[in-house]
Amino acid sequence: MAVTAQQPSGETVAIRRADGESRTLAASLPRLVLEARRIAANVIHGLHGRRRAGAGENFWQYRRFVSGEPAQNVDWRRSARDDLLYVREHEWEAAHTVWLWPDRSASMAFASKTARDSKLERALIVSFALAELLVAGGERVGVPGLMNPTASRNVIDKMAQAMLHDTATRDSLPPSFVPTALSEVVVLSDFWSPINEIKTMLAGLSASGARGALVQVVDPAEESFPYSGRVEFVEPEGGGVVTAGRAETWARDYVARVALHRDQIRSEAAKLDWLFSTHVTDRSAAELLLYLHAGMMAHKGGGSTVKVGRSA
Repeated sequence: MAVTAQQPSGETVAIRRADGESRTLAASLPRLVLEARRIAANVIHGLHGRRRAGAGENFWQYRRFVSGEPAQNVDWRRSARDDLLYVREHEWEAAHTVWLWPDRSASMAFASKTARDSKLERALIVSFALAELLVAGGERVGVPGLMNPTASRNVIDKMAQAMLHDTATRDSLPPSFVPTALSEVVVLSDFWSPINEIKTMLAGLSASGARGALVQVVDPAEESFPYSGRVEFVEPEGGGVVTAGRAETWARDYVARVALHRDQIRSEAAKLDWLFSTHVTDRSAAELLLYLHAGMMAHKGGGSTVKVGRSA
């Protein structure tokens, strides 16, 4: 989908490219980390805590005993103070892991003039911010194949360092692994991969009953196809080059194919009760962060999916 100059092949070029990407990421990470922390702080400030009853160790509140409950639920010491029966409730605690996968493949580096960030920058900012938000709420966060789950307050720094020292191939989709049934998985990618690959990924990640969210991060140009005249479209991950003599004549077919691809992803996600949304990089990163947080809270509470902002 990205429009770039054609890249020559060869081991030397590959090494130079990898070196350049690592240096670019290293240079941009401090800004991305700061932006992620700023967004997370704003969202945390606007959210109430997770104060609700559930399994946990910390006392939350007393409530009235309800007829039909087991008698052992009664707190007799508290009930002895007056003529009513009370139950001692504990604050709900989540004992599960959230796996975050920001796509760092070559196609994610694309950014048009109207985008606030490249797709890669946006995926990293939101992943970092979501990690900070989750750890602040008592969750553990991991990155498949890159970072073991952690509840460290320095989770952003740990993620950033793991990525800086990662020498593996930049795959669009997360590596094959089976998260536990209590886990959640968030995949941020442009999802231009073939639908069969996406279906295989979903089948593996959900095999144990884990739930999650797929967020398609796209550039505004990938939404509207604003090209005209003679244009060379280069697939940055080895898909070759396609030349359009009059690119504007392709717009209708392009939009239809994108809509079909999204419908297929949405259908596969819905079968597994996963969330799916499209996020365009000319919109706010905080909007996406709120969407993900609200959706994950709805999953935990057994409620309906909450959608915030643009969803396609």
